[in-house]
Formats: sequence, structure tokens, C-alpha cells
Amino acid sequence: MIRPVLTEIGIFLIPFAVYALFLAATRSGLFVQSSWRIYVIARLALAALVLVIAGLIGFAHFSGAAPDSTYVPAHVVNGKLVPGTER
Repeated sequence: MIRPVLTEIGIFLIPFAVYALFLAATRSGLFVQSSWRIYVIARLALAALVLVIAGLIGFAHFSGAAPDSTYVPAHVVNGKLVPGTER
């Protein structure tokens, strides 16, 4: 479960990284406080939240088992381990 969490954190950081790359490319002061005003940070955070929500919706919609399927957990048959499957 840690992989989707780290993926969503990475998705959240994308707008901030793109803005930092923009500031570095235009040489307008990456570490200057006037480049990171509160409304810029708010807009970046809003864009990041939209991306995270879209990612979570996509994760919930396109991952997992097919509808009406039944999960059969891993079990031992004739001394051999059979992995879990979906029917």
C-alpha cells in the first residue's frame, strides 16, 4: 500500500517541480521570496490537489478485480502452494 501513497505524493509535487523548473529556466530567481508569493503557492497547491484527486479516482476505477469476481486466497494442494486467484 505504500507504493500508491508515494505515487500520490509524487503527483502532488509535480506542479511545484514544474514551476521551479520554469523559474530556473527563465533565471527569474528560484530562491527569491517574491517568486513564491502566497497566491502562487495556493494555485500550485490547488493544481496539485486536482491531480491527486484525479489520480485517486483513476486508481480506484481502473485497479482491482473485475466486477462480480471472487478472490480465492493462496492455499496448499497436494503439498504445493497455489497462488491466490480471482474467479
